[in-house]
Formats: sequence, C-alpha cells, structure tokens
Amino acid sequence: MSTFRDPVGPKSAKVYLRRRLVVLAVLLAVIAVIVLAILKPGSGAGAPEANEVKLPTDLAAQTAQSPEPKEGDVPACQSGQLKVTPGTDKTDYAEGELPQLFLSVVNAGTEPCSADLGTAGMEFTVSSGDDQVWRSVDCQSEPEALAVILDPDQAVQTEPIAWDRTRSSAETCDITRDPVAAGGASYHLRAAAAGVQGSGTAQFLLY
Repeated sequence: MSTFRDPVGPKSAKVYLRRRLVVLAVLLAVIAVIVLAILKPGSGAGAPEANEVKLPTDLAAQTAQSPEPKEGDVPACQSGQLKVTPGTDKTDYAEGELPQLFLSVVNAGTEPCSADLGTAGMEFTVSSGDDQVWRSVDCQSEPEALAVILDPDQAVQTEPIAWDRTRSSAETCDITRDPVAAGGASYHLRAAAAGVQGSGTAQFLLY
C-alpha cells in the first residue's frame, strides 16, 4: 500500500498527509510559473516582436514627413531666375543727409534656389548722367558671402548701406574723398547681386 496514502510515523496519519499535500501544492505552483515564463502570454501574432520598436503616434508621423531642404540640397540660382531691383529709402535728401541704398531680389523661377546676397556678391553704383561717381566695391573691406535660399516668387530686401556722398575709386582708399555735387543734383543708383545685373535705376536728388 502506498506510503503517501498511508503514511507511517510517530504522528497521526492526517498530519503526514497534510504535509504531503502542501509539498505537492508548492511543486505544482513552481511548475506553473516555469511554464508561464516559457510560453510568455501575449506573445502571439498581435504582440510586437522582441526587436520591434513602437513609436508614439505623433513621433511616427513626424518621422514620415520630408525634412526641410538644406543649403547644399538647393541648386544655385541661374541668372534667368533672379530679378534684381535697386532702391533707396527716399527720393531726395537734405544737405548732410546720407542716402540709404539697398536692393531687392525675387526668385522668378518655379523651384527654390540659393543666391549669394552678402556684400561679397553685390555691387552698388551711383552715377550722375554719364559720370560714374561711386561704387560700393571700391575700397570695400572684409566682404562677406551670405547664401540665401529663395522660394519661387519670394522677394528679399538687403540691409541698407549708407553712401557718404563722396566720389570713389580704387586709388582713393587712403585719402580724403571729394564730395559730389549737391544743390538739387540728380543721381541714379544701379545694383547687381549674385552675378545678376539689376533692372532699371533708382533716381534721387541731393541738396
């Protein structure tokens, strides 16, 4: 007869039987834990694999978007794409008042392009009749390049520079320059940028 069903010992049979039932219950619990650890409930077809990373909904949407274009990804503007126009802050200037010169650039093409709109890539010229009296590149110090990405039909206006109302040439960099005529004299501003000559002139008067 089985000693499990009919235990022998100094104590009553019920005591030994109760102890064996407790040991059996502990063994069954341990076996159940091991089985659950192996099977990993929830690892069916609907659960992500061990090496699969789930992104939050908003972050996943962001990664699907196209990145912003970088300067190196945008081609240089061609001469036919750009329209350059010279401008001044006023049309006439009182005695001692300095004209502020600028230019505007428009991408007239159908695709974005990059243009050098720094001082190294632009030139202003002031003339009176046939007399060219001043150029911004004469005695220019530390010209800087500035690549600007222009979208189609986008217009950009440069920071104005002040003209000191004097004549310039490459030979006048280290001497005092002669002032130009005033008293209502008429002048015309021309401009070029990114290798493109501006269209038309901006006329103004000096008093």
